[in-house]
Amino acid sequence: MLTDALGTLALLIGLELVLGIDNVLVIAILVSRLAESKRDKVRIIGLSLALVARILMLALILFLASLTKPIILKFSVRDIILLVGGLFLIYKAVKEIHHAVELKDESDDHANFVAQNNYTSILTQIVMLDIVFSVDSVITAVGLTDKLWVIITAVILSFVIILFYAKPVGDYILKHPTIKILALSFLVTIGITIFMEGLHHDVPKPYIYLPMGFALMVDILQMRYEHNRKKRKGQL
Repeated sequence: MLTDALGTLALLIGLELVLGIDNVLVIAILVSRLAESKRDKVRIIGLSLALVARILMLALILFLASLTKPIILKFSVRDIILLVGGLFLIYKAVKEIHHAVELKDESDDHANFVAQNNYTSILTQIVMLDIVFSVDSVITAVGLTDKLWVIITAVILSFVIILFYAKPVGDYILKHPTIKILALSFLVTIGITIFMEGLHHDVPKPYIYLPMGFALMVDILQMRYEHNRKKRKGQL
């Protein structure tokens, strides 16, 4: 029935948006390595390629069922993707934390680093990490409905919403060093969670997202306190 399909569509959009938070954080960090004039272009192209990659995964809907069948010992294709993706995300986040804490982004070598960074490499990382993030959501979506149009519609609509808020969220993160480090710490946690799922250890998502939300709220309050303190000193 149409009502059931619309209900499933709304559920899938919500699922895609929740998982899209991880994508926004990753994209914000990756594009920060590029010249500011190129960030918007790479962000849009990267998200567009990620959307195409996800739809192609959906087009292989019959193949998706085999992702959970063991091929090496007890590990399936899904497990291998999660293990490799989780390790890469941990490595990337830790490396970026090191850059931020040691102020490498503000050194003279940063300009050379940006110049040497390959846009294709950044785009490839965005697409690959999106595939890692989308594996579980695609399999879950296939389990919720057999209507391909519902799944594809949910993916496209959530993509439009993510595209809308990816830039402001990313810019806000990059303008506030403490938020950037906190976001990178979130990515380390998410990477560990993805890796653990690849080892067949399920980590309930509320145990991850609730502490993240609490830490973010504390950091925002701290920033508000510092702002008000500086403002009051300026009035004296």
